[in-house]
Amino acid sequence: MAFAPVPEWTGDVAALRAVQDDLARQVVLKDAFPKPLRTVAGFDVGFEDDGATTRAAAVLLDADSLQVLETRLVRLPKRMPYVPGLLSFRELPALLAALCLLSVTPDLVFVDGQGIAHPRRLGIAAHFGIATDLPSIGVAKKILVGENTTTLHDMRGAFTTLRDKGAQIGWLLRSKAGCLPLVVSPGHRVAMATAPEMVMRFVTGYRLPEPTRLADRLASRRDE
Repeated sequence: MAFAPVPEWTGDVAALRAVQDDLARQVVLKDAFPKPLRTVAGFDVGFEDDGATTRAAAVLLDADSLQVLETRLVRLPKRMPYVPGLLSFRELPALLAALCLLSVTPDLVFVDGQGIAHPRRLGIAAHFGIATDLPSIGVAKKILVGENTTTLHDMRGAFTTLRDKGAQIGWLLRSKAGCLPLVVSPGHRVAMATAPEMVMRFVTGYRLPEPTRLADRLASRRDE
């Protein structure tokens, strides 16, 4: 697969924010994925060598049985420091490299991180979706931006809106009773209303849906 190059880090934060603004305008918040789904994939990033090495994991699953079809792991040198709001420029090259190692292009991608629930509406899942033109959903463990004003019931599958400056940017989703909610937001080619439904479809007995749960285990070295 060929992708547009990810800008190199020069220290120019304003330039990368301008790129984000441009890419965010390309995000499509309508369902444009195969139905029925055949395969889904989860992606996550971790770090090794005291942060010097970026470790990206990709896990491909059968959409019906949740059987793991492939796992791939990529290690690349760190390309830039951590800069709040610019995480995708740091992690995306490794994620794209992991995607290229899969023998099958997934129908739908779940990325551990934000979709449009981001200050400039371009979290890692949205950036990944635009770069690959794959339908994508962001599944994050905590809020980056926004707030909700309604009570989220402590029951599996309960969800409430996440808003920023009056606009809905995602959902808080209680994937497992007694656990903190997930932050779910569409990345690209997925409708806002569809995102929590798709996440819950792949939740088993854990807080995280299977695609990102398995990718998280691999990226964080818990499977070694």
